[in-house]
Amino acid sequence: MGEQHSVKFSQEVLDEYAALGVDLPALFSAGHLGTRMGVQIVEASADRVVGVMPVEGNTQPYGLLHGGASAVLAETLGSVGSMLHGGVSKIAVGVDLNCTHHRGVRSGMVTGVATPVHRGRSTATYEIVISGEDGKRVCTARLTCLLRDVHPRDAEHVRTDATGS
Repeated sequence: MGEQHSVKFSQEVLDEYAALGVDLPALFSAGHLGTRMGVQIVEASADRVVGVMPVEGNTQPYGLLHGGASAVLAETLGSVGSMLHGGVSKIAVGVDLNCTHHRGVRSGMVTGVATPVHRGRSTATYEIVISGEDGKRVCTARLTCLLRDVHPRDAEHVRTDATGS
């Protein structure tokens, strides 16, 4: 958990953010919570975001994947898609998340795939399907994010330098 990995972005998107001094792979990491949970984003575009998370370490008392862990994976993936849709002038803020848990998983990795349901000027909604290693659906989630303009006070949260700060 927490090891560094490479997120796949198109060169055009990387260049757009780099011109603003934004380290896109660092910005679109899973964040501190996601890192503790072992979330890794493996593919990211406004059309599709894919991430994985281990079941081990993210279970509830019965040994099943915790529903809250599925929610963290879903919100992470949907937020990344929303940010990429909004572009460099917008910040995505989650305003609604719902999750339906279909089956339990006790081991292995789960994979989440976020695809857009709606992409507008002020909101973006993504459906996130989380599946187990057997390909069976574990959870279906929907996340809606508000897309708000970037303000100067946001700079410390969206820009990173070579030291990662």
